[in-house]
Amino acid sequence: MRILKYIFLLILLAFIGITVYVTTQKGDFYVVRTSLIKTPRTTVFDYVNDYKNWETFGSWMKEDTGLKFSYGAKTIGYGAKSSWDNGSDRGSIHTVFVKENDSIIQLANFNGSLATLSWKLKDTVGGTKVTIRTHGKMGLMTKIATFFDGGITSIISDAFEKSMHNLDKTLHYEMKTYSIKINGVVQRPSGFCLKQTVSCHINSVPKNTKILMGRMIHFFKKNKIPMAGKPFVSYEKYDVANDFATISICIPVRELISISQGSDVASGEIVAFTCLKTTLTGDYSHSREAWAKAQKYIADNGYKQNFAGSYTEVYVKTIDDIKQPSKWITEIYIPVFPKAIELPSSAVMPSTPANTPPAGPKATDEINF
Repeated sequence: MRILKYIFLLILLAFIGITVYVTTQKGDFYVVRTSLIKTPRTTVFDYVNDYKNWETFGSWMKEDTGLKFSYGAKTIGYGAKSSWDNGSDRGSIHTVFVKENDSIIQLANFNGSLATLSWKLKDTVGGTKVTIRTHGKMGLMTKIATFFDGGITSIISDAFEKSMHNLDKTLHYEMKTYSIKINGVVQRPSGFCLKQTVSCHINSVPKNTKILMGRMIHFFKKNKIPMAGKPFVSYEKYDVANDFATISICIPVRELISISQGSDVASGEIVAFTCLKTTLTGDYSHSREAWAKAQKYIADNGYKQNFAGSYTEVYVKTIDDIKQPSKWITEIYIPVFPKAIELPSSAVMPSTPANTPPAGPKATDEINF
């Protein structure tokens, strides 16, 4: 009996000693890791800059299947936010600085421990050199929890290395795995939608589409409006000579909805058109090739484009549906005249050449509201 008392006393003293030792250690930490990602810098930047992509490469996010993620109206660029929770652990992060294709700075909070996370990207032989830095201060519970797992530096270093491996693997396979299928001539149905319209430089179209699409989806959720179909973008104008485009980001609704005056969102009508349908399965970065193949099919098969129609991209499957880019689906609709119908003499030719697809290169700036 006395031996058990001594053993218990020794265990108690050891626990007290460890607790005192841990709690008196400095709570500050600083970790730096550099990795080679075998993908062009602009692609790496765009992928990391969107929090919705983090679930595909963040090691702690992939390993903890119980995590639930929340996203606001903005997940890309300055002011973007994300948070996660698994019942016992909670975290949040938001972007406070962005330099296009160069660097990102973010502030994170994990169970009360605050940290600054920075990304630096540089072109190098074979891809992109990515350097991640983090510095912050641990709370008491984080000190205790990390002590028994090898220390905060070891834990963060391991997480960085795994995350960069996941990022390299994801971008190398997922972004390069795609297919393009010409489905043929179909009829786009009529209907109603809510939309936001913006004019911008052509190379800003892809980025602004993602930003406004996030805002539109947030608007629908906030106002509990049911969607009557998949989101799509309608190209109103696409003037290559003057580097100018006007696009409408739309979500179908069952009936015409009245929107209060002064709102960025407007009601719209979907007009039925005969179109050539093309399906891109894979990341949206391959959309230029899909548009080019569709345009070539039209020319090779004797169709005439109906420039009065609506050039449209429908986002059937996106990151909101499935995380793997190789499984995303985008449908492209180019309005054409049925072969049995003569091309009206009043048809107006646009300033854009017929073989120029309305999908510019990666954006370098974004719209402001």
